[in-house]
Amino acid sequence: MTRGHRELLGPGRLVLSVCGRPGPPPLRFETAGDGGILLRQSERPVLLGRTVGRHCCRDLYLHRLDGYRSPLPPLRAADLRSAVNWPHRYGRWLEDADGTPLSDGRWELALRTEFPPYVWGEEFVREWPGGRLELSCGGGWNGVLPLRRLSPPDAGRVKAYRKHAREGTLAPVLLWTVAFLDGCVILDGHDRAVAALAEGQTPECLLLSQVPDEKDWRRAAETMAEGHEHRLRGLAGGPGAEHRRTALEKGYAEAIATLPYGLPPTRFWPLPGGAPTWEALAARAVFQCPRD
Repeated sequence: MTRGHRELLGPGRLVLSVCGRPGPPPLRFETAGDGGILLRQSERPVLLGRTVGRHCCRDLYLHRLDGYRSPLPPLRAADLRSAVNWPHRYGRWLEDADGTPLSDGRWELALRTEFPPYVWGEEFVREWPGGRLELSCGGGWNGVLPLRRLSPPDAGRVKAYRKHAREGTLAPVLLWTVAFLDGCVILDGHDRAVAALAEGQTPECLLLSQVPDEKDWRRAAETMAEGHEHRLRGLAGGPGAEHRRTALEKGYAEAIATLPYGLPPTRFWPLPGGAPTWEALAARAVFQCPRD
């Protein structure tokens, strides 16, 4: 892939402008209708799911399949103990890798060290291969979904990573933020996540998120500016008018500043073969879930 422009947004945060990857990305969600979804990595299905429910609060039943491959190269102990800039390093690796969700557009990489307790607690999906995510209306799910079976805390690789966790040299887990889940899937670092949790730590993470293209956020900014001007014209005078104007201006400035870095809806690609193909895959995987 041609290396694109990088927007530097301060320590631990940058935006990659991806080009040369038109069309469906190698790691992508596909839909078959009737609530059936599939996550595919290249030609290999790695997750089957079906949403159940008739209202905004729906459940997503999952069945993951063996075969997911991390897009990042293996980490060496020397890498972990070096003073590496992880957003830049991961960004370069992702630009060179296959099997990623990257397609043409802007993608943010941001370090994150703090999460609400439930994200890596009850909403961290430890069971395999199944699972059920509660997609609450207005709040999504807000958890972390592994794409491969988790190793036990006493596995050899995990024990090596636990030592790095205690030393403070553990590389961040790479998460992909998925808008329709309002949560994340692990792209790389399953064993590092287990190691950090086994040491009583919250895993340090690097979040990969698609953000709006410039033409889209500028269009939204124009619409927002028109609405803001309309509200300013409608302000009445009298006591407190200046305070209300100041509050409006502050809210408008904060909203405009976030537009280039918002999270657009997850794109679903059509599953070749549609519902019959999905049902055949589910039958072979012995994936059973309730229907509406």
